[in-house]
Amino acid sequence: MKVISRVLTGALLAGVLLLSACSQVANISYLQDIEPEVATRIQPPQPLTLQPGDRLQITVFSRDRELTDLFNLSDRTTSGSRSESDRHPYTVDTEGTVEIPTLGPVHVAGLTRQEVADEVKYRLLSSKLLLDPTVVVEFYDLSFYALGEVGHPGRIQIPNDQINLLEALTLAGDLTLYGKRENVLVLRTEDGVQTPYVVDLTNRQSLYESPVFYLRQNDMIYVEPNQKKANQADQNASTLRSLGFWMSLPSYIVSLIVLLTR
Repeated sequence: MKVISRVLTGALLAGVLLLSACSQVANISYLQDIEPEVATRIQPPQPLTLQPGDRLQITVFSRDRELTDLFNLSDRTTSGSRSESDRHPYTVDTEGTVEIPTLGPVHVAGLTRQEVADEVKYRLLSSKLLLDPTVVVEFYDLSFYALGEVGHPGRIQIPNDQINLLEALTLAGDLTLYGKRENVLVLRTEDGVQTPYVVDLTNRQSLYESPVFYLRQNDMIYVEPNQKKANQADQNASTLRSLGFWMSLPSYIVSLIVLLTR
């Protein structure tokens, strides 16, 4: 009888530990329904368009250096040369325009980088200000924000014009073990309107087909803490709800079994 009791108790303990381990894996694994070598359709990326408050660099090149310098917003060193640190960004005003020296105001809100470059080049040619202009437009400080249960919360620079949510979370130090993978919130503000999107990182369809799979400038990612973290933060939680109690429970059970079987 004692042997049967010991076996049942051991089996029960093993089952509790196994379920606990499986639950932890299920809580932290991404893309749990993905299948090897099975293609998945991804939300196509959309080119970034400028919005009021964005900053960009517009650089004009031509064979006539003196004329070109009239259109570039930068400081001149004593030697007349320019460096990256000398260049100043344009800020899109509330009307969606930037003021380019000599050329005047240019409306850029809603345009892509290439469309802005084409517009500036057209204005230069049509006004006969330059005969052979080449215009390069770049975002100056493209970034997103990461909050909540991530390794490195804060404002994070986007290295190029295209970044997806998984890449962004990598730059943010990944989710902590306390972050809810199935309930990641992305806040997107466009034309003065903020829209919330919820993404389940454990589900490939929710992730890949989301409108926010590819981030845009100034998107905000918020990772909600799971119940384990919430319990830790609750100073008035009961003993039965505390993390320490449940972590010590298996050791207590083992010790109790040893005493009963002696």
